[in-house]
Amino acid sequence: MLKRRQFLHSLIAAPWLLRASNLYAQATNGLPGLRIKDIKVIATSPRRGYSWVFIKVYTNEPGLHGVGSANYRYLCWAVKAALEKHMIPFWIGKDADRIEDMWQSTHVRSYWRNGPITNVVQAAIDSALWDIKGKRAGLPVYELLGGKVRDAVPLYAHGGGSDFEACATSVQKWFDNGFRHVRVQMGGYGGGGFIAPGMGSRPETGFNGKAFDEELYVKTIPELFQHIRDQVGWEVKLLHDVHEHLTPSGALELAKRLEQVKMFFVEDILPPEQIDYFKQIRALTSTPMAMGELFTHPHEWRPLIANRLIDFIRCRVGMIGGITQAKKIAALCEQFGVRTAWQEGGENDPINQLIAYHVDMTIPSFGIQEENDFPEHVYEMMPGAARIRKGYLYGSDTPGLGIDIDEKIAARFPLHDDYRNADWTTVRGMDGSVVKP
Repeated sequence: MLKRRQFLHSLIAAPWLLRASNLYAQATNGLPGLRIKDIKVIATSPRRGYSWVFIKVYTNEPGLHGVGSANYRYLCWAVKAALEKHMIPFWIGKDADRIEDMWQSTHVRSYWRNGPITNVVQAAIDSALWDIKGKRAGLPVYELLGGKVRDAVPLYAHGGGSDFEACATSVQKWFDNGFRHVRVQMGGYGGGGFIAPGMGSRPETGFNGKAFDEELYVKTIPELFQHIRDQVGWEVKLLHDVHEHLTPSGALELAKRLEQVKMFFVEDILPPEQIDYFKQIRALTSTPMAMGELFTHPHEWRPLIANRLIDFIRCRVGMIGGITQAKKIAALCEQFGVRTAWQEGGENDPINQLIAYHVDMTIPSFGIQEENDFPEHVYEMMPGAARIRKGYLYGSDTPGLGIDIDEKIAARFPLHDDYRNADWTTVRGMDGSVVKP
């Protein structure tokens, strides 16, 4: 009952809601009602591995539009169809000011909810409406979310290499460039735990490629981080992504062995299907845990946060439904001493990076955000994209999200999706069976 009362109190007493309402009311006093007039889908692949689907939401106020991202690299064509055939007809004519109502109605529009496709299209309209509201009020979105509680957003960098020495050198380089937090992978996800193609005891026929071995991984990774500590020191904050490759017993053993190197966090040490084992990990080790890159449903993150079984929540803001949902998760985290570490790297895009930024700027429960840089032509295509300097993310102080899409540049890069782009997720063991990512 106490936990429930604490959580309800946090929602009732959220002062940013009242502040946002007052700011917007003052800025738009006397203006006519705002309706969604049209929505355009912009699908583009400005680099190999980018399969981006954006929307521009136009209103009945001339010149006023907002942008949103429905980024889901592995099912981008399905997302595009969901927008064009199902959701856009539903959104046209709706009140653009009623963001929470739009979130709730979109959430139940498809009846079955909390799936990745429904969540990213929901995030797209949610982000676009926050963008519109900020532009109309003449304020950056973070002001409507309660105002700044920090000056910029700290990031962690992606370090790594093919061996211990290369990893240590990479960490030192990032640290010298201003990043206090560095995530380290040795040769990619599962690196340090692979047996070379053709080596080891295998079935007579079948899989003969690089094979993951849990015991080798659990032995190698603590040795890697001890080497980094010996070479680089203790000032840098170290992170590592297991990417869900381990069994529960392997996860517990790895967490215990990493205690001596004092990790900032270990990410996704278990697959989502096995999150109940975090109770045992929490009881037996002090290694900080981050979890949630694959989460899309409140039933996944809520018990881990409310029972204080993790230290960082790792959801991607676009994959959980956008700014509106992220603020609610951050409020829940604040009550239970958990911090955010939004997953915003890899194939993610500048709009998703910025919606996470605007949330991060306003929440006391912030922990860290993932670094993601883009080719220069992407910054030209998306003016106003956030920039990284010396380990910090700096967004725009212009009204709204602060970003737009140059459609002429986007059109030069037609949407492309290669079915092989997910091959990295299908790691296999020595017997040829799939190891879950």
